[in-house]
Amino acid sequence: MCVILFAAGAHPRYPLIVAANRDEAYARPAAPAAFWSDSPHVYAGRDLEQRGTWLGLSVNGRFAAVTNYRQGSAGFGAPRSRGELTREYLEAGGDAREYLDEVARRYDQYRGFSMILGRPEQLYFCSNRAERIEAIAPGVHGLSNRLLDEPWPKVRRGIQAIEGLLGADESTLTRKLFDLLADTGTAPDHLLPSTGIALERERDLSAVFIPGATYGTRASTVLLVNAEGEVLYIERSFGPGGAPIGTTEQRFALERSATAALAGA
Repeated sequence: MCVILFAAGAHPRYPLIVAANRDEAYARPAAPAAFWSDSPHVYAGRDLEQRGTWLGLSVNGRFAAVTNYRQGSAGFGAPRSRGELTREYLEAGGDAREYLDEVARRYDQYRGFSMILGRPEQLYFCSNRAERIEAIAPGVHGLSNRLLDEPWPKVRRGIQAIEGLLGADESTLTRKLFDLLADTGTAPDHLLPSTGIALERERDLSAVFIPGATYGTRASTVLLVNAEGEVLYIERSFGPGGAPIGTTEQRFALERSATAALAGA
């Protein structure tokens, strides 16, 4: 997952709005978003290599998404998959902050990651490249392959675009968010971050949507959770060169306790 743009507690109708692209090698097997047969309360895509996920939502209201932290070849050994962190939270439940405190004790078992998780009424950010766990304030935020709201060009553009949609209805939101996620424009060189990779590669990865030959945007996801606990989750899948290969769309309701928490937020 290489860009996650979201509005938390900022839209009068939707406590949570998410627009996200997952970037990965096309050769890595994955399943599109669905309710998991082994955890039927979880709706998410699935990495079939390590059985984790890059983004998902459970019917009890738990949301989780993870990106890798890009730093060239630097880093430490990592025996465990970052996707298991989101899977654990979505499957097992429990308090988000307590779970993140537990994850912090095993940061060194994972390569660099940044993660958003919690419930629509309170999300948290953590990274094994950051000093502390952060409660995310209401508003519009973005995450790519560094820390929350790092001002990379695609993060800034995405935040500005979503801020312009905070009064939009469902149809307009979904259409405009997918337009945002389909943006293949790259940033000018003077605005590119320096993450330890070659300039040409940095330029290619600056696009919101990456139509690469062997690596690129595999999935675009729009997730809307309204104030009544009704969920709309749409995922578009892509192959090499950005060729569309399928769309999944699912509507479902959060459990009563999760909907009550939304009402009290």
